[in-house]
Amino acid sequence: MSAAGRVSLTRAVLLLGVVALGLWLLTVELAVVGGGGGSAAADPAVRATAAGGRRRAHAQAAVRRSPDAWRTREWRRAVDRHAAVFRRHLADGMLAASSVAVCLGGAQEAMALRELGVVGAVAVARERSPPLAVAGYDRRLPFPDSSVDFVYAGRALDFSERQADLAGEAARIVKPDGHGHLVVLTSGASDAYSLGSLQSLLPSLRLLRSRVINGADGSTLRELVFRKHADIPTATGTSSSNGNNSGGTCADRDHKLEIIGLAEPLIRDEPAKPWITLKRNIKNIRYLPALADIGFKRRYVYVDVGARSYGSSIGSWFQKQYPKQNNTFEVFAVEADPAFHADYARRRGVALLPYAAWVRNETLTFEINDGPGPGKKNAGGKPNGRGMGRIRRAAGETKGVSSGEVRRVPAFDLAEWLKRTASEQDYVVMKMDVEGTEFDLVPRMIDTGAICLVDELFLECHYNRWQRCCPGERSPKYQKTYGDCLKLFTSLRNSGVLVHQWW
Repeated sequence: MSAAGRVSLTRAVLLLGVVALGLWLLTVELAVVGGGGGSAAADPAVRATAAGGRRRAHAQAAVRRSPDAWRTREWRRAVDRHAAVFRRHLADGMLAASSVAVCLGGAQEAMALRELGVVGAVAVARERSPPLAVAGYDRRLPFPDSSVDFVYAGRALDFSERQADLAGEAARIVKPDGHGHLVVLTSGASDAYSLGSLQSLLPSLRLLRSRVINGADGSTLRELVFRKHADIPTATGTSSSNGNNSGGTCADRDHKLEIIGLAEPLIRDEPAKPWITLKRNIKNIRYLPALADIGFKRRYVYVDVGARSYGSSIGSWFQKQYPKQNNTFEVFAVEADPAFHADYARRRGVALLPYAAWVRNETLTFEINDGPGPGKKNAGGKPNGRGMGRIRRAAGETKGVSSGEVRRVPAFDLAEWLKRTASEQDYVVMKMDVEGTEFDLVPRMIDTGAICLVDELFLECHYNRWQRCCPGERSPKYQKTYGDCLKLFTSLRNSGVLVHQWW
């Protein structure tokens, strides 16, 4: 064959190859669009990617008529990052071209979904910005109940000032019966405690899976996928159970026990000089916010039971030293001694409960020990010349106690009050210094389930300890022993309460 003939033959072969390749690509495209029986057509990720490829130009054309920020290089990078996350959800079948998808983090997320073929994806923003963003806010998302197939919260919960409200709204709009999914990205929830706190904000959803991914800034994020089921009741009010667990078995006991395992150990042997040992132990205390992320909570509450004056512990310790992780706490002061009530009248942000903490609502005899005099400090370093007050239930219990004042005071059921005031979605810190009444209050809180609402407890336990004034003699003021106190602390930790031996 001549050289010219060989060239013609080569051209003919190449032309046939190009035509064959074009026909093959057309066949694949028709199979994907038409949902043919091939393995590629059966893969939702392939279908969505192919559809996204055809629609990407259309989606970008819409963006050209939108805010300038949507056309920057950084915005484009964000779209690509979100698309990388969404591809797995497409491959898993949680997303399809027909999915009703809502993004809570930003318009870049909605753009990424549209480019992948989820044509109806929209974002929620403070102001409406068509075609990608609709107007909405944390307390009201503009979608009907159980109407959305896929809610992508992204980092919205991390950045929201009303996490509980936003979580509740996201759960509200997700479709039930396993058809709807909620995806959360968070820098928290890395420990069992904080993950449990997040799950408590989503009581109608179940955690389907979790994985670790890299954030845009190089940080490590956790992706949590939740699914809504019709057999899980949606919480109403403040909590799904509001501390109704009884017998010391709390719903979130297991993940709290993990935190307790990291706490400082209890002092097992009775100290010979408790006024020194217990005071020094404060330096060893490992606060819960130092062990876990407390961010996923509806509200933050501090209850000082036996508060005395504002400066006794609220102002001098809790406000100054307790690690709050930048959260604002509601403060309740429980104090029956009327001598301290005027102090709280000028304290903003503190709610005074002028009663004695007790196991039921009734009027009781309240005894106040003598102090050294007005305006001075007594032997225990207590201000205002007032000794510690305690409930006197029977005459026989006051043996050996000098009383400067006895009066009748109203008492209230602390356990029932706590159950009305707080929920399992709240973060509750309690300090209790009630001069021996802890042996009545704590069992009552365990029996009623109110103890399940307390995340961290600072408890001063009163027993017949060795006296500083009189070596070799025990205090006649209390009948309980150090062993009784140790049992009380142990029962609390077994119930899932991070309790500390307080001074």
